[in-house]
Amino acid sequence: MKRRSFLKGSVALGAASAIPNFALGAEANTALVKNGEVITGAHWGILKATVKDGKIVKSQAWKKTSNVPNPLQTAMDDLVYKARIKAPMVRKSYLENPDSPKPELRGKDEWVEVPYEEAIKLVAKELKKTREQKGMNSICAGSYAWQSSGALGMARTLLHRFMNMTGGFVGVTGDFSTGAAQVILPHVVGSSQVYEQQTVWPVVLENSKVVVLWGMNPIGTLRLSFTVSDEGSFKYFEKLRDSGKEIIIIDPLKTITTKFFEGKATHIRPTPNTDVAMMLAMANHLLKSGKYDKEFLSTYTVGFDKFEQYLLGKEDGVEKTPEWAEKICGIEAKVIKELAEKFFDNRTMIMAGWGMQRAHHGEQVHWMIVTLASMLGQIGLPGGGFGFSYHYANGGTPSCVGGVIKTINAGSVGIIKDGKYMGPANADGAKENAAQSWLSNTALMSYPVARNADALLNPGATLDDNGNKITYPDMDFIYWVGGNPLTQQQDTNKNVKAWRKPRTIVVNEIYWTPTAKMADIVFPVTSSYERNDISMTGDYTNMHIVPQKQVVEKQFGAKDDYQVFVDLCKAYADGLAEAYTEGGKTEMDWIKEFYETAANQVNANEALGIKMPSFEEWWNKNEPTEFSPTMESESYVTFADFREDPILNALGTPSGLIEIYSETIEKMGYDDCKAHPTWFEPIEWLGMKDKPARFHMISPHPNDRLHSQQNQTKLRDSYAVAGREPIFINEEDAKELGIKGGDLVRVFNARGQILAGAVVNDDTPRNVVKLCEGAWYDPNENGLCKNGSANVLTIDIPTSKLANGNISHTCLVNIEPYKPKEGEDITLTAFMPPKGAK
Repeated sequence: MKRRSFLKGSVALGAASAIPNFALGAEANTALVKNGEVITGAHWGILKATVKDGKIVKSQAWKKTSNVPNPLQTAMDDLVYKARIKAPMVRKSYLENPDSPKPELRGKDEWVEVPYEEAIKLVAKELKKTREQKGMNSICAGSYAWQSSGALGMARTLLHRFMNMTGGFVGVTGDFSTGAAQVILPHVVGSSQVYEQQTVWPVVLENSKVVVLWGMNPIGTLRLSFTVSDEGSFKYFEKLRDSGKEIIIIDPLKTITTKFFEGKATHIRPTPNTDVAMMLAMANHLLKSGKYDKEFLSTYTVGFDKFEQYLLGKEDGVEKTPEWAEKICGIEAKVIKELAEKFFDNRTMIMAGWGMQRAHHGEQVHWMIVTLASMLGQIGLPGGGFGFSYHYANGGTPSCVGGVIKTINAGSVGIIKDGKYMGPANADGAKENAAQSWLSNTALMSYPVARNADALLNPGATLDDNGNKITYPDMDFIYWVGGNPLTQQQDTNKNVKAWRKPRTIVVNEIYWTPTAKMADIVFPVTSSYERNDISMTGDYTNMHIVPQKQVVEKQFGAKDDYQVFVDLCKAYADGLAEAYTEGGKTEMDWIKEFYETAANQVNANEALGIKMPSFEEWWNKNEPTEFSPTMESESYVTFADFREDPILNALGTPSGLIEIYSETIEKMGYDDCKAHPTWFEPIEWLGMKDKPARFHMISPHPNDRLHSQQNQTKLRDSYAVAGREPIFINEEDAKELGIKGGDLVRVFNARGQILAGAVVNDDTPRNVVKLCEGAWYDPNENGLCKNGSANVLTIDIPTSKLANGNISHTCLVNIEPYKPKEGEDITLTAFMPPKGAK
């Protein structure tokens, strides 16, 4: 993959430099279809929209790729018409006095509609004021989210481009999805792995004897990709199900994936947050039985001898036997031993999800999977080893060769002087700003994204982070786009306090989300279906180039994010808009340039046997261009080059080998992340003494939305219970508590309380409940979330000092039947506009 990525990047750069000059204003047909069908794309796939009288009446997949349904593709109309922000809005207290705007009223205050031009001038004025009074580190543009999948409409990049050119900003690192794994894995295997191609499915299906799905729900999570989904993996999971291979699912929950494999797989249900103890016991059994690959360990890894001392209890006095683990994870010692031997005796592919590392000490899970796979000695062999992205963006579907769409970039830090844009800070004549010469796409400073609330609440405090010290800045101006952090961040009540600290919060948003309601200034922006764009499909495959055609007119006066930032540039400084737009490029100019870059790559490679037409012809035809995999990509095996020659193909670790013991981490001296995989007791779990609550709450990715996206659509009708987010509770537990299916229940702990609708079945084991993340936060006057937002209940502390990821799956709660108190209002208002808005 490293070689392939390098070659792909080299081709892209070469082709970009060879792009001929062309007149701005492509003559492609941009007239809207009033009656008929339009092909476009979204995170959930290439879509075909049916339009009647200028309105969307139906949306579906462009073409069928498997027998696995994807309901996310059917709600385009609701994403265009429901819960929309219908005008630029300013919070009343902020409009009255921006210098003293009463931030404590955010989420409670009335809103006032203002003309678009007035809102633009207000944002530009207050941004300048903040920079002048408090400096660059007071400006936060840390947007992180599943924004638009298009190459131009990438809201986060457009924001960063604007903030960079106007002088810089504070950003964030990492993400909520893989916060722990993406930090620990470079120490262990030299790269993140979680966002890299996997050993491809044809190789797995041909060579693997045992396939383990550990903590993953691919039939749910593969409904989408960060770009446009190619939907390539469902057909392979169907083939796996029917292959006769031994399939083992390790997950506390009975997910839709478990049901998909029902009768074809063995389901093992450990206690939540105890997977590391189970893996350690498997490693201990392999060690003591002699069923481990000594040659692989000595040739391709470092530090096993030190880890061995820990396994045998010589480090801490506790041997990590299957009997020891049984008391922790709830899986019989006999089963642990049988699994360990089965994995060793057969070519085994361990496919692991990300949910396990979103837990206290989450770094240990993926480190331990790599260690266990190293003991099996199958890493780099066809169908053996591990993979951390089979459940995401169709990892394992063979990569295709063709053109690659480039995207708009985040620009460079610029200089504004006397109201004029002077150019990049590292340009000639800008030596006085040499200390602020930053590479493109970087912030003046950054902190881990999961520490958002801590950073806002504790300016000046110091954070240990992966061997470094970070001092939180004093942020007073937040500009957030393409995301919903009020629902995304753990411990919502703490997060609300944090969002009431800065003087100014600006949000570009399509809908009245909880985040929009907690802002001061809101710009209504277009959905992906109200603007034109272009994208690749497949985060790994690059299978298609998709025309993301505008389906309907822009609704309710909404502007494209690109237009908002161009207008802000005009208001902020002379000459800035021309630099931002690179000489006045329009939406279609950018799209044409992106297409022609890719087309030049394709047309220069005769071996592909494809000739891409002119942009105008391609755009007007409105069909995706599809590329094919190569023989090399169809036989790709992760770490095969490393296994063939660990010296010439060394990993990116200090030793060049797999580091079971990391001297780098050892030198950090952290008490919550040792130098080898370790079992740490979580801050809350079912095995602890003096539990603060009875049930372990798991808050996985929902099946019928993308985090909080689509919560307001018709899809909610298929899963809401008692008008709320459903919570799944075991039948025996429900009987003890007097809860029946369909009941309204209160779920609570010391951090907060929510309402949910009870679903009673055996999808969860005893003393475990499931409440999917992403429901829009909707508090009443007593702080009770009426819509069932899981993060009201979760804990906001880091995984460890190493990664500072989130621990959303480490959480205990109580649950009880609920009847409203006299006079208490529990009317759902999550999808309604706030006071003063239309």
